[in-house]
Amino acid sequence: MPTSQNSPSRGADSGNPGPLVGADWLAERLAAPGLVLFDASVGVHRGAAHRIPGARPFDLDGELSDHDAPAPHTMPDAARFTEAMRALGVDDTSTVVVYDGAGIYSSARAWWMLRAMGFDRAAVLDGGLPAWTAAGLPVEATGPAYEGPRGSFTARPRPGLLVDGATVAAALADPAAAVLDARTRERFAGTAPEPRPGLRGGHMPGAFNLPFAELQRPDGRMRPAAELRAGIGALTGDRERLYFSCGSGVTACVLALGATLAGYRDLAVYDGSWSEWGTPSDQRPVVTG
Repeated sequence: MPTSQNSPSRGADSGNPGPLVGADWLAERLAAPGLVLFDASVGVHRGAAHRIPGARPFDLDGELSDHDAPAPHTMPDAARFTEAMRALGVDDTSTVVVYDGAGIYSSARAWWMLRAMGFDRAAVLDGGLPAWTAAGLPVEATGPAYEGPRGSFTARPRPGLLVDGATVAAALADPAAAVLDARTRERFAGTAPEPRPGLRGGHMPGAFNLPFAELQRPDGRMRPAAELRAGIGALTGDRERLYFSCGSGVTACVLALGATLAGYRDLAVYDGSWSEWGTPSDQRPVVTG
């Protein structure tokens, strides 16, 4: 069967499928040895009644965020991430596919976290669970938490893929870099309230707005690589160093996924995102309009 248009088949059978795979690719390999399938859904889709057969929970609202950090969905440290992946049966040689119940939303966050921890044998399911069910592929009742054998995964953090506010502030002043904000246009402009209480409205001075949904087609799958490159390039020009922000570091990773598909390589996600920058106590500059 053909693969997703953004995900060439080269390397797929070697265990490194590339950043994006289609439902057909996954259906052919669902029972393959070494494949680990994660459901990284958050919010109303977390713990849904049905899942793709064999999916394990990549719980961004649970153990796969650092709850000691002030901002939500903060990356846990390498030791905690290693332990979580081993508990979920991931080996260094596993092939990982991540999906979510919204389409492509929080699955990109899980994919970027794995990359930040030195693991490249991972992909996002294009269109997520909606695309899987639209293709008439099977689901099963969501069962108990994963109870299989432990894995041998070891995190090998890559500095620079997840960055802090000081790094983003420096990027805003760097003519060779661009900061892109994945929030809606209304939240970016400060005309709609933030969903998290107490945050200021508006955006970082000098940031560009690219709502994450604009990288997706009406059916929830990612747009072709050429369209992604054109859309990002229309905002950033010839700048190749890109930083991504959003509300809490989740949909910023959808932009990171789109930029990767478009051929950009020098990419970073602001881990704290607006949940950090937008706090009144942070005292970083904010503009509206």
